[in-house]
Amino acid sequence: MLTRIISGAVGVVLLGAVLFFHDTIVLPIAVAAIIAVMLFELLRAVKLHKCIPILLAAEVCGIAVPTLYGYLTKLSIAGPVYEEGNVHHDFHAWRLADDYNIYVFGIVLLCAFVVFITWLKKHKEIRYEQVFFVLAVMILVPQAMNTMVRIERYDSENGLFLLIMGLCGAWIADTGAYFTGVAIGKHKLCPEISPKKTIEGLVGGILTTAITYAVAFSLYYGFTGKRAAVAFITGAVCAVIGTVGDLSASMVKRQIGFKDYGKIMPGHGGLMDRFDSVLFVLPTFYVFITIFGVL
Repeated sequence: MLTRIISGAVGVVLLGAVLFFHDTIVLPIAVAAIIAVMLFELLRAVKLHKCIPILLAAEVCGIAVPTLYGYLTKLSIAGPVYEEGNVHHDFHAWRLADDYNIYVFGIVLLCAFVVFITWLKKHKEIRYEQVFFVLAVMILVPQAMNTMVRIERYDSENGLFLLIMGLCGAWIADTGAYFTGVAIGKHKLCPEISPKKTIEGLVGGILTTAITYAVAFSLYYGFTGKRAAVAFITGAVCAVIGTVGDLSASMVKRQIGFKDYGKIMPGHGGLMDRFDSVLFVLPTFYVFITIFGVL
């Protein structure tokens, strides 16, 4: 237990340091590092971490996404604002976003090509399930985790608050579900996948996140009925989506016979174990704030 507490405290300090420098290149670099570790853990799960060409292809694809996005969004912010008396910033931002999509698309294609060439050379050792697993995670993980940078860059004044709330959408749900499950949990949710999760815990996690969102957004932006209601719904949806992400990651571990994805955080497992629900929650949260604004 002590090891788990110390490891968690170190993680919180590191996360706090990254968030302190959220408006610099530190955030994209930190996200790239997290993605690199998560991809290694996932490739290790399917026994491809020692296949250097596939490992390098996946890592390059993963690291490129937040690094390019962070760099190009900084260019967008620093770009020309006026041209002949007209606002030009939006057009400049659009061009950089288009450049980002082209660059990332090209990198993904190149990395996928490397994966397929390696598969052809080692077709007796590598099965198609492994190949398509790698292709899936090297697209899903970077794009999902890069939402951390997208959310922070979404609003220059309130980006840090939004990013913290996005992360809380996953972690508060876990905490609420844990304590509710310990207190009154009786009915198992998915006993064959995650024996400790209960239906009561799920409801507790949903309500905890929804109420936290409603209170936090009302205090930060000012209370209105609509804002509180939308925040409540956003929190509830994020909690449900986070549970799906957590169970999906647990199901993969069950099927391959792993207890944890890694050992980088003693007592907690790997980064995939810590960010499995975040993979699903952050994109969901980003969609909500994009549709409804800053609530």
